[in-house]
This record gives sequence, structure tokens and C-alpha cells, in this order.
Amino acid sequence: MTAATLRLGTRRSALAMAQSAMVAGALEAAHPGLAVELVPIVTEGDRRPGDLSRIGGKGLFTRELEERLLDGGLDLAVHSLKDLPVGFSEQLLLAAFPRRADPRDALISETATSLSQLPEGAVLLTGSLRRQAQLRAARPDLRVEPVRGNVETRVRKWRQSGAAGLILAAAGLARLGIDDLPAHPIEPRLMLPAPGQGTLALQVRRGTPAETLCRALDHPATALATRAERAVVAAFGADCTLPLAAWAEAADDGAIRLAALLATPDGRRVARAAATGRDPEAVAGECTAELHRQGAAEILAQRSQP
Repeated sequence: MTAATLRLGTRRSALAMAQSAMVAGALEAAHPGLAVELVPIVTEGDRRPGDLSRIGGKGLFTRELEERLLDGGLDLAVHSLKDLPVGFSEQLLLAAFPRRADPRDALISETATSLSQLPEGAVLLTGSLRRQAQLRAARPDLRVEPVRGNVETRVRKWRQSGAAGLILAAAGLARLGIDDLPAHPIEPRLMLPAPGQGTLALQVRRGTPAETLCRALDHPATALATRAERAVVAAFGADCTLPLAAWAEAADDGAIRLAALLATPDGRRVARAAATGRDPEAVAGECTAELHRQGAAEILAQRSQP
């Protein structure tokens, strides 16, 4: 980094590049005279096909970016927060969480505008265990099949497959400017979002000028919600290998409302919890305790069975 330049690391996917360009523009607007250079990087998760829960989890999409931050090759990295594991090097920190976009999932379908309208036995595509579990719990008659790839790839596979629908994140569609799909948002009460869904995280090395510069983009309510959601994730050591959902809303006065869900992939065992308060970790602790009262240990044990 020079006095007027930041090197921003990003995955090469269209969505990651769009998100990083948004952050770069916001940083340059917040700090006149600053130039932000995008540095595209191909991660192991981009190179390896297959079910993420079987090949190493979502950390495969962040490892190379973090290594470049640590060796000084990058000044900051922009992550989709739901893809970022809760554990990483103590030399790194999350300096800012810009205002959250739409956290909801969306049903992409030309035959139905809601999950309840899908015909019996319809095929739905999703790459998420969290979505899979909630779909099977709500509609055990549906056939839920896996799909991987970037947004464009998933949409192409959906059209080629003849499936009745595809589930994607509403925020990703908006950030890509995709408005020509039959997209129908799913309310959180029907499908609880992934922890951090719709939120971007700006990761930097501690004590660097980038840390101070990125602070200008932090949105306090989003940061509070993020702390609550990620505290639930941390309590279960979870990433994409566990069907865990957590969604928090933080008011301007600091009040936090959090809902969480833990399930088996087949949707047959589901634990739900909700709590309100002002301390993100305390609210998360209440939700975690309630999930345990509803059988979280048994759900986790069932997941580990062959």
C-alpha cells in the first residue's frame, strides 16, 4: 500500500467482483484522493468441484485471500460474510460491515411464486444444506437436489434441468443487477437466512492504515446483527457442513432481535429459538441455550453418523 492506494483482494466470480467494486467505490468516495486497486484471486473453492460440505467447507473460498493479507500482498479483502468462517488468524480482523442488503432467500421459478405453490413432488435445486433442511421440513414431498457454481452457472443448470425452481440469495441477484429472472423473495419466517447473508465483511491486517480507512464504511446496526449471528455460528463450530440459520435485526437504538435454527439435513429434526436484548453475545447465548434444550446435541450426533 502507498499513501494513496489500497490493494483489494477479491474472488474472480462476477458477484465477488461486483461486490468488491462497490466497496472500492465507497472507499474512494469516503477518502478523496484514495485509489483502490482490485486484485482478482482464484481460490481453492473456485477450482474444486463437488459438495462443499464434503471437500472442506466455505473456508476454501477465503484461505488464499487471507494468506495474501498476511504476507502483505493485499491491504484488504472483501468477503460475503456467510462464506467466511468464524475462526481466522489473530493477525487479521474484520474492520467494517457496510449496510446489509436484502438477507432473504429467493425462489427462482416460472411455475410458482411461493414454496406453497410448488406442485407435489416438484424438483428444487440448491447448494445449501441450510436451505435443503428447511425445504424438506416444510415440504417433505419436494425433491431437493444439489447444485454448485456461481449465480450464472446455477441459473443455467436450473434452466437445463427442467427443475421447478432454484433457491438463490436475493442480495446476490441485486448486486449483479439481475432483474430478468422470475425471482420471488422468501420471508425469513418461512426460510431463515444464513448467518451473515446479505452482509459484506472487510478483512484487513491489524494495525494497518487499511484498518482505519475501512472503518468509514462500518454500519453500526449491521455490525451488531453480525456479532449476534456469528456468535451462534461460533457456539456450534459451524460452516456449510451444518444446517444452521441465524438472522438478527438491530434497531437504531441498539435493540437486537435474533432467530436461530439448527436441523438435520433431511429436515426431520429441527430446533428453533428466538431472543431479544441489547448485548449481541448474550442474545446469541439465549438462542444457543434454547437450541440445546430442543435437542441440539442429538441433532449434531445424527449429523455425525455415517
